[in-house]
Amino acid sequence: MSGSNGPDRTFQQTTASGQALVNQVGRDQYNEYTDNSTTVWGAGSGPAPQALVALPAAVGLVGRDTPAGELLDVLDPSGPGTGVVVVTGLAGIGKSALVLHAAHQARARGWFSGGALFVHLRGYDRARPVGGDQALQALLRALGICDEDLPPTTGEQQGLYRSELARRAQDGPVLIVADDASSTAQLLPLIPAQPEHRLLATSRDALTGPGFPARLVGLSQLGTGAAADLITDVLVRARPDDPRPRQESQALREVAARCGGLPLALTMAAAQLTADPGLPIADLSAGLADARTRLETLRHQDRDGRSLGVQASFELSYRRLDDQPARLFRLLSLNPGPDASTDTAAVLADEPVRTTRQDLAALARAGLIGEQPVGSNRWRMHDLTRLYADELCWRHEDGTRRQQALERLLDYYRATTDAADDHLRALPGQSVPDRFPDRTAALAWLDAERLNLTAALPLAAATGHPHTALSLAICLSVYLHQRRYFHDALTAGQHALTAARELGARQHEGVVLSNLGLALREVRRFEEAIEAHTKAVAIFRKLNDRHREGGALSNLGLALQEARQFEGAIEAHTKAVAISRELNDRHQEGTALNNLGLALRGAGRFEGAIEAHTKAIAISRELNNRHREGTALNNLGSALQEARRFEKAIEAHTKAIAIFRELNDRHQEGAALNNLGLALQEARQFEEAIEAHTKAIAIFRELNDRHHESMALNNLGNAQGEMRQSRGLRALWRRFTRRR
Repeated sequence: MSGSNGPDRTFQQTTASGQALVNQVGRDQYNEYTDNSTTVWGAGSGPAPQALVALPAAVGLVGRDTPAGELLDVLDPSGPGTGVVVVTGLAGIGKSALVLHAAHQARARGWFSGGALFVHLRGYDRARPVGGDQALQALLRALGICDEDLPPTTGEQQGLYRSELARRAQDGPVLIVADDASSTAQLLPLIPAQPEHRLLATSRDALTGPGFPARLVGLSQLGTGAAADLITDVLVRARPDDPRPRQESQALREVAARCGGLPLALTMAAAQLTADPGLPIADLSAGLADARTRLETLRHQDRDGRSLGVQASFELSYRRLDDQPARLFRLLSLNPGPDASTDTAAVLADEPVRTTRQDLAALARAGLIGEQPVGSNRWRMHDLTRLYADELCWRHEDGTRRQQALERLLDYYRATTDAADDHLRALPGQSVPDRFPDRTAALAWLDAERLNLTAALPLAAATGHPHTALSLAICLSVYLHQRRYFHDALTAGQHALTAARELGARQHEGVVLSNLGLALREVRRFEEAIEAHTKAVAIFRKLNDRHREGGALSNLGLALQEARQFEGAIEAHTKAVAISRELNDRHQEGTALNNLGLALRGAGRFEGAIEAHTKAIAISRELNNRHREGTALNNLGSALQEARRFEKAIEAHTKAIAIFRELNDRHQEGAALNNLGLALQEARQFEEAIEAHTKAIAIFRELNDRHHESMALNNLGNAQGEMRQSRGLRALWRRFTRRR
């Protein structure tokens, strides 16, 4: 509901708990209460009655058990906690609710028997912030000092304040709660001199500085479940019989997710449901679905036309920024992924990395972004903050500057991905870009940037940069397959295919079709994979690109194998071997021979398969290609198993495992361990087989590969059953021989 409280204070309310109200006041959120025992102090609040307890009533707290516990640990007067604690976080994150909850819990534990005082500093209210001297005077009045007894200077008032706290200490420690501080200057005069007292403050900024020994406690958004619980809690307190949360639980979770777990946004959504009891939650969720209008949906206008809501709260923090951090904040919204590295931010801002790091730190201190984890050089902003930054970017960055920043970003992602891909594709001794020191560093960068890169690809396609979209997809293909992000590979491939056809780039179209076919095979869509590879073969044949035709034939053969069309697969691989020999391409010949061995084994031609894999191993060793050697060894082991040469099979799988472990290829290591377990079973070494399958299961579970995990589990069960049966037969034989 809306209302007014004097000429300067308009506010929005939703019932939160008991006699407490959560209000949106002066474009920021704080708590105002109707409890007669409560006093809320601010500038010009006049003489105050003496009160040992002057805390506002605590609002309902949902989903904050962990930070509440951390805060209580710091507040414990008997513990080693600091005398000053500042809870920091984004506007509307629920700092005040947490602090008041912890303060009341501390009082309930008997920790602050000397009293508890509260002052609201309105640090982000441009019209009426409370100065440190004003807050000090308000607290002195709360401690029973009359206006006429106040000393004339701030220094003397600080002395009197400390004396009064020392006197109160005879009855026990005192807790001072200072809500909504924006600077250390507001808090410095309030710091108690005695170590047993505590000053507990909230701020959007990470307040630090000389002479300000504060412990910072950060607060983040709620998870979707807790966020839905908060909406329900607010709604049912106002309307206890409201059936909507129970009837529309999925829609409720959608609303919670679209509010980004931000308590202010959640209470705004709850206010709409409270005000309109006939509004389906699904309709509210639909209204929040469009990111372009989400902030507007979470906005309220009071009777005087003032804008209240999430966006208004962000604006108070944004307007305090200097020009350069403010510009960087706007440009960060152009990054399509969930976070941005310092290097990425520097590219967007077109500034040196050192300068950009300083600007990012300023944004973090303002509570608009966060470095997660600290020291990682990776920065995140809340989903709703990103929408606000995007709106600012369109408003303040003209079309040319915005387009230039976007082009810098996309070109940075394309060029760096290209360099990383060169490291992944490089053969031993082959030169690679010095952008990364080695393959491990290139993989680490790709791992960190994957979500940004896969989001940048459709962004490039949608903003008129098809060359960039095509290049990104091709450069990501090896990485996405090695890390088994096949659904990402499919999405990237579809965008790249559209771009290649738009550009009329037939050769690139063939490459993209080959990559798509590989991803389709991995997700077991075999007929579609066969179709994609067949089209790729036709394109390369028409272009007389014999090298790529041979590679596409190998890929086609693999898809045909999965569809159990072994004779067709053997034909495709045989043609690929012939082309590689024609071109004297030993690398591709080794690959084609290895694949031919797989097809021959599938057709039951085991000796031919052993011969093909053995030749592939020899070529891999000749080229010092350890990964291909490991793959061929693993396949050779499986062929040897089929030929019932179990000891040789165990030897081959063991060598393959060592290579994959050396290369940190966890998936192939798991596959080789599973195959080793099968060979050990055939050799009736059941305990060793169980150990191998157990290790394989752990790896597949770690990689979230449910298909291969289930296969390994089945093999483990077979090994355990065989061992039990074997032990039973041995026991039976021993009993039989004893009787004789």
